[in-house]
Amino acid sequence: MAAKLFNWPTLFSSPDESAMWRVKHEDDPEAFAELVQRWQKPIQNLCTRMVGDSHRGEDLAQDAFTRLYSKRKSYEAKSKLSTFLWRIALNICYDELRRQRRRHEFSLDEPSADGSPSDQLESEAPGPPDDLIGQERAAAVRDALQKIAEPYRVVLVLRHYEGLKFREIAEVLEIPEGTVKSRMAEGLGQLERILQPFVCEKPPRRVFRNERLIV
Repeated sequence: MAAKLFNWPTLFSSPDESAMWRVKHEDDPEAFAELVQRWQKPIQNLCTRMVGDSHRGEDLAQDAFTRLYSKRKSYEAKSKLSTFLWRIALNICYDELRRQRRRHEFSLDEPSADGSPSDQLESEAPGPPDDLIGQERAAAVRDALQKIAEPYRVVLVLRHYEGLKFREIAEVLEIPEGTVKSRMAEGLGQLERILQPFVCEKPPRRVFRNERLIV
């Protein structure tokens, strides 16, 4: 009896870990729905930023939760559930990016039927001039992200768009925190070089400030 009680979530467990415990041990659909509701938007944003396609990002986010449920029995609360979930989503994104590269190799001369990433992520309704400038700037950054190698892109996305700390990114990627910081510095440098023409065309507002993206 004591051993069984020991396995129950403690009063200090976070809502995520408590819900995942119920999913793992009781196949609780309400607990899983709670996790999906809490994490669907962040995971979808991550997938969209990594693959550059909002529609595909939505599909990949659903795949991430499907995989989370399928791996529920093997989940061990050695770290935060969010770390486990970020890893699952990133692995799915890496698989998708590999598929994209293979498709590109076999269809270099075929026009894209889906449009560019900036077309898919751009608002359909035109707005006032300031809004249009903001949309152009955001689209330029999104396009630039797709030109950066995955090791740097993932750090930029997790840091600037998802708000993770360096320590948390290191846990997700299973690399030293120092490596995370060096990759972010390199990624920001690459972004700035890619975006330099855009920044020069629109001097009143900066894209970077104190190592932060301004979009």
